[in-house]
Amino acid sequence: MGKVTGFLEFERLSEASEAPDARLRHYREFVLHLDDAEAVRQGARCMDCGIPFCQNGCPVNNIIPDWNDLVFRQNWREALDVLHSTNNFPEFTGRVCPAPCEAACTLNINNDAVGIKSIEHAIIDKGWEQGWVRAQPAAQRTGKSVAVVGSGPAGMAAAQQLARAGHDVTVFEKNDRIGGLLRYGIPDFKMEKSHIDRRVDQMQAEGVVFRTGVFIGKKPLDASVTNLARETIDPDALKAQFDAVLLTGGAEQPRDLPVPGRELKGVHFAMEFLPQQNRLVAGDQVAGQLLATGKHVVVIGGGDTGSDCVGTSNRQGAASVTQYELMPQPPEQENKALTWPYWPTKMRTSSSHEEGCDRDWSITTKAFRDDGKGQVKALVTARVEWKKDETTGQMKMAEVPGSEVEVPADLVLFAMGFVAPVASVLEAFGVERDPRGNARAQTEGERSYRTSIDKVFAAGDMRRGQSLVVWAIREGRQAARSVDLFLMGASDLPR
Repeated sequence: MGKVTGFLEFERLSEASEAPDARLRHYREFVLHLDDAEAVRQGARCMDCGIPFCQNGCPVNNIIPDWNDLVFRQNWREALDVLHSTNNFPEFTGRVCPAPCEAACTLNINNDAVGIKSIEHAIIDKGWEQGWVRAQPAAQRTGKSVAVVGSGPAGMAAAQQLARAGHDVTVFEKNDRIGGLLRYGIPDFKMEKSHIDRRVDQMQAEGVVFRTGVFIGKKPLDASVTNLARETIDPDALKAQFDAVLLTGGAEQPRDLPVPGRELKGVHFAMEFLPQQNRLVAGDQVAGQLLATGKHVVVIGGGDTGSDCVGTSNRQGAASVTQYELMPQPPEQENKALTWPYWPTKMRTSSSHEEGCDRDWSITTKAFRDDGKGQVKALVTARVEWKKDETTGQMKMAEVPGSEVEVPADLVLFAMGFVAPVASVLEAFGVERDPRGNARAQTEGERSYRTSIDKVFAAGDMRRGQSLVVWAIREGRQAARSVDLFLMGASDLPR
């Protein structure tokens, strides 16, 4: 490494961000990437590890020590090449990835991990600023055609890899814009959509064709896309037109909470609420928009989607924001001796929480109260205890007697995760599903990412269920190699 003692000399430096009271006034990104000198110091902290556990912790197996060293030596152009060799879209992961690589960092055993994500963010931003990120069209065309269904990170990664291998790639998206949940699930204050747009421009220059407003399935249209898609294409027609089909849709079936009062106005899934604000930021008109303005908002679910609801509600001017989680409150600090190098369970406070939010754990929702006009006015909660079952050894919850309370709520948002892809798409293709409702496809061997239907492949959330952007990129890249191998009998694409 460039500075063998760097981890002893320099402390971890977090990226600067705009103050909460200022950033609540807009929907732009508020985290600034490291400047050159700061990135150099962070790169110097990377240890000369015998085994770089960070690479195994990263789902796309980024070659992290190499580009850390290149940044330390200020060889930014080569650092960008190394970064792109494993990750098609580091500007996405550099902004929204939770950084499992840092949890696996060797320095994290007894110190602060190297700021790997911040270095990645700095590399790719400099690459765009300097004009180094350019289209890479294939030198030769294969004459083979591939349909990619879904334009989230898995679909985009697969499409780019396949186009660079020389195939004619068409990406189908039911929404009016490309990006999937990157576009309409992640708020602009976490990732502005211009990052997606310029990648789309690059991919179009590489030969990828994007078709929006197209639903791949059987008529009549699924209720969830009736107001989105302008056109429906039957899966059989798609298979007849293309040499291979890759399904990369998201896990868009949200987990529900069927308790008394669920049908009341003001009780919504997070993905009914978040996309509307993204559309508004994009300049669209949104009729009947769900707004948190002046309301007591309760978010049920303690993950990233719940955090996004908190940040958006605060920006809309909510009177109060409360977030409940069913599971117990995690510890402030993990036991590193037990968890390293794996992803630890510990208390995580997001930037949205810092902007204002009351949080509570071990809370169950028993019912929603009506204001007499069909509008929610409160929810009934109770505290629960988690105890190990002596017979099965599993943790089970029990309501704490006398803990029931009524909490004011004008808007309730469900952010409890997603259980499976929308079933209608897989049913339309006749794809065999696993017990969780995902497309059944293995990731190893000659039939990797291939479904039970001839020449139909599946990757990303469509195959593995709800997951991270970085996992979607990994699966898209690996599935692209599998499709290329299927079409050509051999593949030079990286796995």
